[in-house]
Amino acid sequence: MEPAHIPHHKGEQGWGLAGHLTVTLVPVDALAAYQAKAIPGALPSVIPVGLATTTRLPARNKKKAGIWTLWCMWFNTYRKLFTFVVALNAVGIAFAASGHFPYAEKWTSAMALGNLNCAILMRNELFGRFLYLFVNTCFAKWPPLWWRLGCTSVLQHLGGIHSGCALSGTGWLILKVVNIFRQHSVNNDAILVVGAVTNVAIIISSLSAVPWVRNTHHNVFERLHRFIGWIALILTWAFTISEDLYTTETWTWSLVVEHIIHQQDFWFAVGMTTFTIIPWLCVREVPVDIELPSSKVAVIRFKRGMQQGLLGRISRTSIMEYHSFGIISEGTHAKYHYMVCGVQGDFTRGLVNDPPRTLWTRQLKFAGVSNTSTLYKRGVRICTGTGIGAALSTCLQSRDWFLIWIGSDQEKTFGPTISGLIRRHIGSGRCLLWDSKLEGGRPDTMRVLKKVYNCWGAEVVFITSNYEGNSLIMQGCQEAGIPAFGTLWDF
Repeated sequence: MEPAHIPHHKGEQGWGLAGHLTVTLVPVDALAAYQAKAIPGALPSVIPVGLATTTRLPARNKKKAGIWTLWCMWFNTYRKLFTFVVALNAVGIAFAASGHFPYAEKWTSAMALGNLNCAILMRNELFGRFLYLFVNTCFAKWPPLWWRLGCTSVLQHLGGIHSGCALSGTGWLILKVVNIFRQHSVNNDAILVVGAVTNVAIIISSLSAVPWVRNTHHNVFERLHRFIGWIALILTWAFTISEDLYTTETWTWSLVVEHIIHQQDFWFAVGMTTFTIIPWLCVREVPVDIELPSSKVAVIRFKRGMQQGLLGRISRTSIMEYHSFGIISEGTHAKYHYMVCGVQGDFTRGLVNDPPRTLWTRQLKFAGVSNTSTLYKRGVRICTGTGIGAALSTCLQSRDWFLIWIGSDQEKTFGPTISGLIRRHIGSGRCLLWDSKLEGGRPDTMRVLKKVYNCWGAEVVFITSNYEGNSLIMQGCQEAGIPAFGTLWDF
């Protein structure tokens, strides 16, 4: 696209049209002149990008999203996958309970453990990385856009399968225990007790993961979901082995190993255990350097570079209170990667008030939605505040991605490391930084995003923001017909 010259004035904040927003193409000479007057080494408050810049917009009343838009936002791919899995299993449970599904009647335990096995698999970092690698390798740029968007959506919302299979597995397990109770005259009471306790443990673990608990009481969620989940796994083994060893025809225990290893539920239990253990085999205590540019942010530096689109889990202990943050890296060849941690709770506040010299982390990182950026010819990565931690790597490692970062006094708040990465690898050609402190408020985000999306020739938008910001941008993109993927709050 050829640079188009649009008459403009030179205001206090740089180039811009008087009185309203503009995102235009700026002539190279004008861009160079603007940069020459900037403070050496500093980030411009609003970078004219080869696409230009913005001026402050008057406050506007928020337009309410339509009912259809709100429905599309709510009934997303996560809930579609969840609904499909639960509905399919509910039909199976109904048929089995009514005597019309002989296979499930005979192998109810296998149906339960098969679902629980799939639930754990969907949360396994190694399996997730394999899926992302397969999709990114096979479908980068050449298939129709709808296909690539579908791939991204399914990968981002694998949690719907996780939740659906967990709930369905619990349903099948309840059916199994009910059947044992109905046939208690030929079953051992110990099997019934172990089955009932296993159900209770799995139900507690599942309830601890509902969005309200997970988002508002993270530590409660983590402790219950993890440790009660581990107890449930041990109880599942006890239930599986005891049921397989007991012969209802003779009312006796048959301690034959060969019989056990030929049972479906035994191998499902092996799979559940394997998928649970693998991530924990990768836990290491690693040295870190922590930069504290302000009281609001800690920038953690780790050794070795990373590919874009990954997230890492860190903790002060080996098994407690792991927290996920986006990873910033210049590439796999780099010496370091970084995490930007905004002060929001006890853990992140502790990073600022009492910076550790080492942290525990899983060396096997998990992929986020940005990892699918390689599927698209061009895209826009928009973020607010500490969302830069999840967004920046994509723009550092690909010239096809445009960065919009809305924040307050970014260079002072986030420090020289982050601003240096932007300056060295993105510069003023592919990013727009909005300093809400300097500009006196936030921009009309959707107007900015639409202009950049169209001028950049983007195929998709990735969003990282807080709950309100994410919802507003997602709703705006839905109504504008812009394909967009935002932060997940119900995964």
